[in-house]
Amino acid sequence: MRLRPAIASLVAALALAGCATTPPEALRGTGDLGVVIERAAGRVQIVEHSTNSSLATVPGLGDLSHAHVTFSRDGRFAYVFGRDGGLTKVDLLARRIDKRIIQAGNSIGGSISQDGRLIVAQNYEPGGIKAFDADTLELLSEVPAEYAPGKFSKVVGLADVSGQRFVYALFEAGEIWVTDFTNPRRPTTTRYPAGKQPYDGLVTPDGRYFLAGLFGEDGISLLDLWQPERGATKILAGYGRGEQKLPVFKMPHLRGWSLAGGQAWLPAIGRHEVLVADARSWQETARVAVKGQPVFVMARPDGRQVWVNFAFPDNEWVQVIDTVEKRVVHTFSPGKAVLHMEFEPRGEEVWLSSRDSNRVSVVNTATFATRSELPADAPSGIFFTARGQRIGF
Repeated sequence: MRLRPAIASLVAALALAGCATTPPEALRGTGDLGVVIERAAGRVQIVEHSTNSSLATVPGLGDLSHAHVTFSRDGRFAYVFGRDGGLTKVDLLARRIDKRIIQAGNSIGGSISQDGRLIVAQNYEPGGIKAFDADTLELLSEVPAEYAPGKFSKVVGLADVSGQRFVYALFEAGEIWVTDFTNPRRPTTTRYPAGKQPYDGLVTPDGRYFLAGLFGEDGISLLDLWQPERGATKILAGYGRGEQKLPVFKMPHLRGWSLAGGQAWLPAIGRHEVLVADARSWQETARVAVKGQPVFVMARPDGRQVWVNFAFPDNEWVQVIDTVEKRVVHTFSPGKAVLHMEFEPRGEEVWLSSRDSNRVSVVNTATFATRSELPADAPSGIFFTARGQRIGF
């Protein structure tokens, strides 16, 4: 059926009028959005890095004293994992909670599957992981971290990898597990000995290697996910041999460790050093002396700089390492108790949270000038939606 010209013109005019009255927020993209955790208040700020501004706050997320965030593939939804076992799905465009469940007694993070359909949480209590439907948060399956009859381990370092798999470490068990969720209701798990007390883990950007830091001994456990049948091997096992460790005031975070310029940049537990290792041979190539005990060692997206923050009592300081010269080129204090850093996707600016100064600072990575400061209530983690397009985040 063909419309008469007058009717066709009217239909077109109405369509254009509808577009003109659509609220602007319904048309915006999500590529420059993110969230800042306000840990004391149990809420998140929704922010954008195109204008370095705060758009809204979303309350009601429970205990965020140790929170982690992952994002849907389209960047619309943030999945927030809280210390109280809460899993909250936040709609960044509608600026509200979409769904919230309590899934464990003590949770420290989670990740999203390769196809974006599963959210997997890692839990301290009860030890293990749980898989949820990303749309509905329906529980699909659970893998208890029972490493011996009646003995359960804390799960740390959970990361998504190819083939609908997730890799993670078990602290008490001293193992790395790889769970395949190809059938999300019937997952299968393979176990690998890892060393004493793995406390966190990361996956290399290509998804090939999983590295688990060891708290109970010097060294790092490395599993080649292309050839897992070879088992985990120990790397950097001798970096602290013959030396006495300092008291550890805050555990380093492997998820903040970095690969830059073909080198891995890693914090040394209980030492004022950043370790550098060749990312092919995994042999130590250098050490960089820094101001305190490193917590996050994060590379700018182009790999030319590595930014380091520290545990107490040096946690007001940040240092920048030139990865070519392998030396500290800038030291500054953006505020008291710097807990987290997040680079904008192309690396021109970095956001830093200063918990005890109640602010987030945005710093130019070329000039080190502070571009913006945003008030925040005891901020900790900063997470941008660009993470939704990366392996292991």
